[in-house]
Formats: sequence, structure tokens, C-alpha cells
Amino acid sequence: MLDGGFDLIQLLRIGVDIALVWYVLYKLIMLIRGTKAIQLLKGIAVVLAVWLLSIVLDLQTVRWITSQAIDWGLIVVIILFQPELRRALEQLGRGNIFGRSARSEEEIIEKNIDAIIQSCNYMAKRRIGALITIERETGIGDYAETGIPINGKLTHQLLTNIFTPNTPLHDGAVILKGDEIIAAACYLPLSESPFISKELGTRHRAAMGISEVTDALTIVVSEETGDISCTKNGELHRELSQESLRDLLHKNLSLSLKAPEKKSKKGRANKNG
Repeated sequence: MLDGGFDLIQLLRIGVDIALVWYVLYKLIMLIRGTKAIQLLKGIAVVLAVWLLSIVLDLQTVRWITSQAIDWGLIVVIILFQPELRRALEQLGRGNIFGRSARSEEEIIEKNIDAIIQSCNYMAKRRIGALITIERETGIGDYAETGIPINGKLTHQLLTNIFTPNTPLHDGAVILKGDEIIAAACYLPLSESPFISKELGTRHRAAMGISEVTDALTIVVSEETGDISCTKNGELHRELSQESLRDLLHKNLSLSLKAPEKKSKKGRANKNG
């Protein structure tokens, strides 16, 4: 009985130990997802693979070079990952590295939606063209790197000011992540879908293009008509009212706080633009 109890306790301890390690690793991966750190991690994995291969094949010179890289790897990682490590420590200090409460997340989402709605309405009334891409589950850091880094708090004043005509950042897409404006003047892939109406321009094709390769939500304000459109998962929703846009944002930006949607409830695609 004692041996059995001891073995059970040991198994539970090992299970909890492994679960905690995997949970921390998962949160760290989520923290750096969509950033340059992911590419750096891939590079580290390649160095480790080459090191193991050099041991198996007895490649002494290659093994010495990769061993030096591994020996100094900790310092290199600290230097290269400095922004991510600083952000992780800041979140740890605020006590939210392992997630915020549902209430605080709802408040942040509501503020983000209000800022986006106010900005889109202002620009629509004045026929100011805009292209706003909101990151969801799929990282879109590669597209953010094509633009100018902003890394500023999302407000409707800042968002509107970026798209003001004849300013350096007005042309291209703005990429949002959480409650931050990550970058502006970004290039998005253009859709080659034959279902897009010929009357739609480059902004709508870019919005469709990013929606076809990621799960990002993209809002388009037409400078010709002032209409507001939105794309997601290869679907184009046109001529959205303020209420419709708010409902669409609530539905798609709050998925982490709700049960997953059933396919039967998926909205109809507007493929003809």
C-alpha cells in the first residue's frame, strides 16, 4: 500500500511538473507568435540539428563551430529576444502573462471596437480611404514588417490621423494587434479571385487577399463612395452600417471568450463583391 501510494504521488507530481512546463512554453510561444522571434527560433533549431548531425557523422570542424554557437547561445538569445523578454517581464509584473480575466478582456475589446467604429465613421463621412487589418489567431507579423512600425496604443484619433490624405503613412494598410497599432503603410497580398466585382479597387482586393491566407479581419473604407466593407475568411461584406460593423467586430473579436461557432451558423459569403 505504501509503495502503491508513493508511486501514485510520484506519478501525479511528474504529471503536474510536465503540464506546468508545457503550459509555460505554450504561453511563451503565444507571446512571440507573429514576431521575428519565431524566425529566430527556427534558426536555433537548425543550428541544433546541424550540431547533432555533425556528432553522428563525426564532422569535427562543423561540430566545433556549432558547439561555439551553442556555448554562446544563451547570451545571443538574450540579445536577440530582448524586446520579447522585456514584454514578458512587463506582463509578469502586471500579473497578466498567463491571461487576463474575462471582464478585463471584454473591456479592452469594447474600447478597441469603439475606437475602430469612431474612426471608420469619421473617415466614411469625409470619403477618406482606409485599410485596417486586425490580427486574430494567425500571426501576420510578416506583413507588418513591410510597413512602418508604430507600436502605439489604439485610439480613434491616432487611427484616423494615419489615413489623413497626403501624409506619409496614409497609403497602405494599418495592422492592429490587441489594443495596439503595430504598423502602418503595410503591403497586403492582392486577391486574384474572379468573383470580386470589377468596380472594387486595390484596397478591397488587398483586404480579400489577406483574408484568403489568414484569419485576420480587415475593414475597408472606400474613398469613392464612403462605404464601409469588411473581409474575413475569403468573404466580403459590403455597405456595412455602424450597427452591422459593430456586430461583426463583436462576433469575431470575442471568439476567445465564447464557445466556437458552428459551421451551420456561418454567415453567407458575398463573393460577387
